Amino acid sequence: MSTEAYQEDISSSVLRRMKEGGFDFSRFHPIEFYAIFPDEERARRAAGHYCGESLNAQVSARDDGAWSLELSKVMYATYDGIGDFEQDFEAVVEPLGGIIEGWGVKQEVRGRLA
Repeated sequence: MSTEAYQEDISSSVLRRMKEGGFDFSRFHPIEFYAIFPDEERARRAAGHYCGESLNAQVSARDDGAWSLELSKVMYATYDGIGDFEQDFEAVVEPLGGIIEGWGVKQEVRGRLA
């Protein structure tokens, strides 16, 4: 199975679980996309590719010596939208020696007392 097909299966599963959990797909949400790089310079170069777009990029060191890039994009949580952005993200990350680590979104839990 190709990496792309595998990621699509994961995205389908995650979106299905979000729907089952009552996720509000009618609203925009910050969707986080994650990648790992061998060094800070490459992580920052990838982040710089998104300068000027409506994205929040954070680069941070990991305990294992690698560097993480987290991009947060406000968008609808749709299979096609996430897939399209993930494909574009991969086209920036992989030539710099990075590895895509997936995506995520925070979900509000309804009816839960603090």
